[in-house]
Amino acid sequence: MRTIKTGLVMGESPRWHDGRLWVSDWGAGEILAIEDDGGSSEVVARVEGMPFCFDFLPDGRMLVVEGRAGRLVCGESLYADLTTLAPPPWNDIVVDGRGNAYVGCTGFDFPGGEFAPGIVALVTPEGSMRQVADGVAFPNGVAVTPDNATLILAESYGNRLTAWDIADDGSLTGRRVWADLGDGVPDGICIDAEGAVWYADVPNACCVRVREGGEVLDRVELDRGGFACMLGGPDRSTLYVVAAEWRGIAAAGSGATGVVVAVDAPAPGAGWP
Repeated sequence: MRTIKTGLVMGESPRWHDGRLWVSDWGAGEILAIEDDGGSSEVVARVEGMPFCFDFLPDGRMLVVEGRAGRLVCGESLYADLTTLAPPPWNDIVVDGRGNAYVGCTGFDFPGGEFAPGIVALVTPEGSMRQVADGVAFPNGVAVTPDNATLILAESYGNRLTAWDIADDGSLTGRRVWADLGDGVPDGICIDAEGAVWYADVPNACCVRVREGGEVLDRVELDRGGFACMLGGPDRSTLYVVAAEWRGIAAAGSGATGVVVAVDAPAPGAGWP
């Protein structure tokens, strides 16, 4: 394991784009682009309020979920007003190979509010927006298989990965438990070329690779909570994990315990993100 970046307040949402690793630092209100060797980084965007996650459209433009405002923005422009579907906070996002953006809404004000199930929304490249899934227990990391046929969602409060079939119009059907994780608490996720899923886990301080059905294939132990993971690098064969000490949301804007670490992966990345 090697350390790529230190000094993050609370990192999230890693993405591999244009030969660099991009991450959001919720505590600092920044999105950073980091060189593969960790030698340098730059602030590419500033965002107010957390959570905020992001992904890239097929043409390279970045979409940012301003979670507390319930806005999906592209540069300086509003891409979608998510509050027309559900009140904030909104959370993670994935853009598939067709440009469809899937965004999760937690369903309650984490962590102080009383639990309520969340939803998943679809925003199409044409600008239409609709709810495509409901009743999810804290929707978190989300990924799409390379054939654009299956969406996999981390339900953090459900201790599971849940899958749907993706229809031609982007709708989700055939909901099923893709993997029961036992005491695992999935946060950010990514898919590899062997069809396995990596999930980062905050309370268990690890990043775990599972196959459909829940069999554990690999496990990376961390010295702090794992918030998200991404298979990147020139050949997508490096697993990047964003981790930090978790002391509650009230402390998320203080300290700088966030790091990005990298390990060689047994299979390269596939699909989106």
